[in-house]
Amino acid sequence: MAEHAEHAAYPVGLRLSGRRVVVLGGGQVAQRRLPSLVAAGADVLLISPSAKPSVEAMADTGEIRWERRRYAPGDLADAWYALISTDDPEANAAASQEAEDRRVWCVRSDDAEAATAWTPATGRSEGVTVAVLTGRDPRRSAAVRDAIVEGLRDGTLAAPHHRARATGVALVGGGPGDPDLITVRGRRLLAEADVVIADRLGPRDLLAELPPHVEVIDAAKIPYGRFMAQEAINNALIEHARAGKSVVRLKGGDPYVFGRGMEELQALAEAGIPCTVVPGISSSISVPSAAGIPVTHRGVAQEFTVVSGHVAPDDERSTVDWSALARLRGTLVVLMGVENSGAIAATLIAHGRGADTPVAVVQEGTTAAQRRVDATLGTLGETVRAEGVRPPAVIVIGEVVAVNPSN
Repeated sequence: MAEHAEHAAYPVGLRLSGRRVVVLGGGQVAQRRLPSLVAAGADVLLISPSAKPSVEAMADTGEIRWERRRYAPGDLADAWYALISTDDPEANAAASQEAEDRRVWCVRSDDAEAATAWTPATGRSEGVTVAVLTGRDPRRSAAVRDAIVEGLRDGTLAAPHHRARATGVALVGGGPGDPDLITVRGRRLLAEADVVIADRLGPRDLLAELPPHVEVIDAAKIPYGRFMAQEAINNALIEHARAGKSVVRLKGGDPYVFGRGMEELQALAEAGIPCTVVPGISSSISVPSAAGIPVTHRGVAQEFTVVSGHVAPDDERSTVDWSALARLRGTLVVLMGVENSGAIAATLIAHGRGADTPVAVVQEGTTAAQRRVDATLGTLGETVRAEGVRPPAVIVIGEVVAVNPSN
């Protein structure tokens, strides 16, 4: 091998399913490489007097076979691939020579130049395997691998499908507003979309990154302004999916936390349209966190409750038991409650929650326009009006509002 070291390695993907692979040594190298071999379906035989606990666990569960002994000549018979990683240089050299004689592709952890194969830095993302070789610089290989895989996962590296792909709809929770807080899967699906139907509260900055051919439809369910009826949204999802498009319904927060995601899923199911739901980070926990407020804290709050405030407490349509909420001692998080904040506060006080209970209102949380307004339950309605607080805003009620790093 040494005389050919100046030549680049020829990359190839080994199909090892059901084929014998021999691993010599049960240390750190085996611990790192065995999961990939098992995932490839290989018939793995480990030969080693001892093994790392995680490697031993793989043998205990039957994922690999383990012979507790040292290497012996003939161990590589009928093998397709060998990984040599013992701490015995003589055994490594002997096993490497056996692999050469039997024409078994062999990786050596102690002497790459003596090996007939090199293990690339590998990573996977949605059916794509990335393998990187940079010769004698494994750290660079890993860095390049990580950059490519991360780009594929978060959609920053465009890799459209060019063969037939399944069409349908993805209900994607975009998180509280900061584009960096969408999930990796959500961002990747967004990058692969043909049509995006977006809410105002979704991470709007991501829409600017979409290719020119992507059709963006503004669902525009804006409080106090124009709106797109839910039925029209459902119809748009169905229409574009039936046209063979990959459709993303980009929603703020999580699709199932006051996001009417189930209504859209039911409409798609009735129409026979396949649908994927991608959870998102709910503003009920992320926005308080971004404003420095823990919704739970040891010795202060052992519970938190999330309610919608878009319907006033005295409205016959309200299904919230405000009197029960007033008796709770934990944190109360109110979403969509700006307009009814005064009525909500008055109702909680009337049912026993202290008027001096700390309250924080966080407007446009996690975005560049985020601001926090503090009040008490007794002054909440007046403060919201005086400060001109507008949706979207999250109201946090409870002693956790007063918790700070110095407490």
